Amino acid sequence: MNNSLQEYRDRYGLSQRELAEHVGVTRQTINAVEGNRYDPSVELVFKLAAFFECPVEDVFHPEVDVETTASDHE
Repeated sequence: MNNSLQEYRDRYGLSQRELAEHVGVTRQTINAVEGNRYDPSVELVFKLAAFFECPVEDVFHPEVDVETTASDHE
């Protein structure tokens, strides 16, 4: 999942460690999310969006196959 986390963090003037402390994870987790090496939990996605006071979609950009719908799985 692609994201704009580093841009938001830079805009707020925060280090990875400072952001991690605000949302209750390690600096390594923030680093891995920013580097697209780790897909964060739904809980972390919402915590980060809430911290930056923006919609989840502004920070995280999932690669969704728009051709697939729920009816395809029935």
